[in-house]
Amino acid sequence: MADKEPEVQDDLAESLNDLFTSLSSMVKSELQGTNNVLELLEKMNLRVAQEYKGFGDVASGLGVFVEQLKNKSGNFDEYVQQIDAIEQQVTEFEAVISVLDRYVSLLESKVQSVYQHPPP
Repeated sequence: MADKEPEVQDDLAESLNDLFTSLSSMVKSELQGTNNVLELLEKMNLRVAQEYKGFGDVASGLGVFVEQLKNKSGNFDEYVQQIDAIEQQVTEFEAVISVLDRYVSLLESKVQSVYQHPPP
């Protein structure tokens, strides 16, 4: 019986050693998996940061473009005002022409009346 105790202890020690080795391997694998996930997240974050930087560059370029358009439209405001003034003058001129047309028509009818009925 005395011989069996050391053998049982050796088996127990070996089983415990295997258990701890297996647990150690499992914990190491879990940690490696977590590490891999964190590395993937870091790479994804870097990629997203690059994309957003690109969007920022595009937005900045659009801002410059909008400012240029504002400057150009500001230059057109003067021309629009001139066109509005010309349009107002044309409207007034058309009104004067209409009055003159009626006056000429009236004179024409008077002249025709005089030719048709000469004074005695």
